[in-house]
Amino acid sequence: MTRTLSAVSAAVAALVAVALPAAADPAIEARIDALIARMTLAEKIGQLTVESHGPFGTRERIATGEIGNVINYANAGETGDVQAEAAKSRLGIPLLTGLDVLHGYRTLFMVPLGQAASFDPELNRRAAEAIARETTLQGVNWTYAPMVDIGRDPRWGRVVEGAGEDPWLAARMAAARVTGYRAGGLVVTPKHFVGYGAPAAGLDYAPADMSEATLRDVYLPPFRAAVEAGAQAIMPALSALNGIPASVDSRLLTGILRGEWGFRGFVVSDWGAIDQLGNHGIDPDRAVMARKTFAAGVDMDMASGTYRTRFPEEVAAGRVSEAAIDAAVRRVLRVKFEAGLDTRKPIPWKEAEAAMLAPATRDLAVEVARRSIVLLENRRETVPIEGRRKVLLVGALADIAREHVGPHAAQYREQDVVTIRRALAERAARAGIAFDFQAGCDAFCTDERGFGAAVKAARAADVIVAVLGEPGDIAGEAASRADPNLPGRQQALLERLVATGKPVVLVVMAGRPLIVPWAAEHVSALLTTWYPGTYGSRALAEILFGDTAPSGRLPMTWPRHPGQIPITYDRLRSGRPAERDQKFTSKYVDVDWKPQFAFGHGLSTTRFAYDGLRLDRTEVATDGRLTATVTVTNAGRRAGREVVQLYVRDVQSSRVRPDRQLKGVASVDLAPGEAKTVSIPIDVADLGFHDETGTYRVEAGRFEVFVGGSSEATLSAAFTATGPDLVRPPGGR
Repeated sequence: MTRTLSAVSAAVAALVAVALPAAADPAIEARIDALIARMTLAEKIGQLTVESHGPFGTRERIATGEIGNVINYANAGETGDVQAEAAKSRLGIPLLTGLDVLHGYRTLFMVPLGQAASFDPELNRRAAEAIARETTLQGVNWTYAPMVDIGRDPRWGRVVEGAGEDPWLAARMAAARVTGYRAGGLVVTPKHFVGYGAPAAGLDYAPADMSEATLRDVYLPPFRAAVEAGAQAIMPALSALNGIPASVDSRLLTGILRGEWGFRGFVVSDWGAIDQLGNHGIDPDRAVMARKTFAAGVDMDMASGTYRTRFPEEVAAGRVSEAAIDAAVRRVLRVKFEAGLDTRKPIPWKEAEAAMLAPATRDLAVEVARRSIVLLENRRETVPIEGRRKVLLVGALADIAREHVGPHAAQYREQDVVTIRRALAERAARAGIAFDFQAGCDAFCTDERGFGAAVKAARAADVIVAVLGEPGDIAGEAASRADPNLPGRQQALLERLVATGKPVVLVVMAGRPLIVPWAAEHVSALLTTWYPGTYGSRALAEILFGDTAPSGRLPMTWPRHPGQIPITYDRLRSGRPAERDQKFTSKYVDVDWKPQFAFGHGLSTTRFAYDGLRLDRTEVATDGRLTATVTVTNAGRRAGREVVQLYVRDVQSSRVRPDRQLKGVASVDLAPGEAKTVSIPIDVADLGFHDETGTYRVEAGRFEVFVGGSSEATLSAAFTATGPDLVRPPGGR
């Protein structure tokens, strides 16, 4: 039976075609006018200040209105107390109570990079909403998320917080996550605007340098999508872009963000960013730092105290205008009142605690992991491991709760976490399969003392599941790695296990692509479970034992050697493209130029076949739309979900263009032998590029379309864009 599917559900289509934020509410604006007229300068500056739990902030200053926003008050008891202090203040303005909630509060979902492997914005929206609902029960009303930086260098540890290398996919994930967080009641702060994800040599906080075309084609789209989805705040990067620290880059913060995109929210500095400007070589005088940052467009100072301590004198001296302060205060108050913070009632701590870990949230966390674990290799159909008599699990990471939740674990608790060891042991017991566990070594695998016991147990097993990868301490912020491979002696342990001759299933737990060429060639099966979160290990057990088929796809290219980094699927074309038998072409002489695993790659435990690719028209205007259809058949013996990907190549252009770019995705569930026709729309206006003036162009000419299960898809068709070129000014839609 063949059926036609829409490529994007109505909900996801709404995310893609979002409008700019609505005009200001007159009633709220009138209320803000009245408040600003009554506020002292100190109270105004308080609204532009965020201070942390502990020595940096005091409840007395909250009660006097000198501090209007806080960070790291993390539960209902703490947030209730500080909101009560704010209510005692002369004007009673509620606090923004912020916390880094990226992939969960108490229920930790799979890390954001892993969630992006679902290639499903609607699933990500649902996850973000569930996370927000759990978070707001504790009185936290503001998150510094989502991180929407494009991550193209796996040496950079913070790729774990984003959606990967592709601007089309990342923009849709950004919109989905913003929409979900807002629906769940959180004030949303996409970060880090902009270029933070392109640091020199992959070093966190290092400067980035890029062309205007690259900035607008690659790094800005997720931020724009987040703004158009309703982001209420933006956080600038700690780093410098093209020689200018983001916190003082008025072209970015005022020219692009507010001028071109019409952003109506507020801009908040990253932690201590204003004080750190001196390290960039900006004037070390804190008053000068405050003036330059504020003039560039940063409304709120996080944790440095610079605005609070310097602005009174700066205003008195006429170096900072009170009118400009009023405008920034208006932006902050608008967000507070539009979010309804003044109408929210605190929930008693015991009641909030009882509402944590709700069954629906737990089930959704498992669903996200089920859709995001990626099967990279599966020789001789080793996975699923059903029918085995004895399973051995090896690897300390599989038994350490903290290692499952990844960086920015918010308020996770160790006792909540279902470890991989527990999930596999329970599933094996239900199947009547013997199960054993050996750590082999510690999480960093610093020595080989446990290797002997692991190898002895391996010889007695029918199949070995080895869980190796990165401990959480070397992922995330300030965790750049020059060689992101298996740490310590992990590969030596893996080699010993493979040498037993027993099938070895390697499960990589990490927050980035790891370089594992030996493993990729020698293990029987290879999966990445990212950091699966509180309950995601149950999804891994389902996949390994054949209860469900994996459907995750890689949102970042996995290199085979650190010398290839940065490596992406959409690299610009060369005049001498790589040819294996031609020396003078674009390749390495000592390693294959191709990645270990391509962007979009991911296997199932069944097989899918593609045929019958058609375009409903072969000529279309540069502002028109066409539809690609393809028949996908489950040619295997198990039910499964295929993630159908559509890529477009601009064949001839006035600028060098990428080899191909992702422009559409559809997921399809198929029973064995079943076929469905999948339809994916293509908006020609989305196929353009920016030039060095920031002008956007879609040029008439020939385009090739590729459809398949990864960025290496070969099934193709072509169309011609006709008529005059589509030209839009910088920021135009």
